[in-house]
Amino acid sequence: MDGGTETGFIVNRHRIKFQFACGFVFSMLISTAMADSDPSASISTFLSRHWQRPLQHQGEAPASFPALETSLDPRACGTCHPQQFQDWQGSLHAHAMGPGLLGQLMDMNPVSRAEHQACLHCHAPLAEQADEVVAWLSGGETGSPQEETIPSGPLYNQGLICAGCHLRNFQVHGPHRNKALPPSPSLAENAHLPHNGWQPQDAFESSRFCAACHQFEADGYALNGKLLENTFEEWKASPQAKEGKSCQSCHMPDRRHLWRGIHDKATVLSGVRISLDGVETNNDRVSGTLSLTNTEVGHQFPTYVTPRVVMEAIQLDSLNQQISGTRQEQIIARQVSLDLSRELFDSRLAPGETAHLEYQAPHHPETQSILFRIQVEPDTFYRDFYRATLNSGSSDKGAETLRLALQNAEASVYTLFRREIPLELNSEP
Repeated sequence: MDGGTETGFIVNRHRIKFQFACGFVFSMLISTAMADSDPSASISTFLSRHWQRPLQHQGEAPASFPALETSLDPRACGTCHPQQFQDWQGSLHAHAMGPGLLGQLMDMNPVSRAEHQACLHCHAPLAEQADEVVAWLSGGETGSPQEETIPSGPLYNQGLICAGCHLRNFQVHGPHRNKALPPSPSLAENAHLPHNGWQPQDAFESSRFCAACHQFEADGYALNGKLLENTFEEWKASPQAKEGKSCQSCHMPDRRHLWRGIHDKATVLSGVRISLDGVETNNDRVSGTLSLTNTEVGHQFPTYVTPRVVMEAIQLDSLNQQISGTRQEQIIARQVSLDLSRELFDSRLAPGETAHLEYQAPHHPETQSILFRIQVEPDTFYRDFYRATLNSGSSDKGAETLRLALQNAEASVYTLFRREIPLELNSEP
């Protein structure tokens, strides 16, 4: 939940209607039970109304609103909120309708709104965006692959925009005023502010707001007894939740609209501890232990089924080339089959857990050094899904766009940790 490519894909759409990657409104599950007893019931009530899918059209804007205040384009919001707009431009939310989703939409029935909503309800949730998708697909356009640039143009192409979270019926909602700023204006003064000010809501600083798109319902699609997307529940069980740290604490620090996560190296490094111990050669054998601990990630590391983290150790020769047969690895991921029918394994780390790669191998005669490395592959599932779709020939109009999505997924890989250690053979008599 960052970086440069969009999240989400459509697979087995007639069987599971793309519950995957779209999460339903968690608050709707709990609002009734909490309404009379929990002081946070107002948050649940607001969220159940705010995220009632599909979202309705904004309707008619107040007659006093100038064109800038009736526009749903994020650039209009950026006129008065330049920092938030700039942050959003570089976020995955801005690229939520990237080539991976556009390529799949292009092969759908142009007027099948229910089918479109399988992905739009989180990736481009406004009714106005849904209308644009129908118009775009009905126009017979094959579409141009979306380059990884500042989002612009049609609303549907801009993903999760400002209005998706903040605007309902041309009424702006948001968090309470930053305490570092001057006191909030009165209701009477609001009428003199752009778009009549805003309605402050506690929900915008609650993790439950994020659950609308990052948590499947209790009866949602599951494998091996675990919901396919379970990030909010993972957070609830974490030490961070008990300490009062919300999703926004890490993903929106100081209210920045960054939403950085697995795609961002600095964010990942801030949540884990990496150590390398006991690297040595004895009796013609090489050994060493590479460890990674989930210290500050307030959910499973990594959450969801799309990323994977690969810990590896490889012996290198004098030319710094990998020596065949010496590589060992430890994978941290929840790996599922491409048709979502099976969970192959789940080696993810809950908060506080550690993964170890305990390397033990013969010292190859040509070995000069050993490389310990941790690679992060944020979009592994997407990469494999796009590749399989293209190889099968099942994509028609969207094939060119899916090829761009595949390139983006392949390019998202980065090195989290790398250490090369020269080796000397210390044989004991």
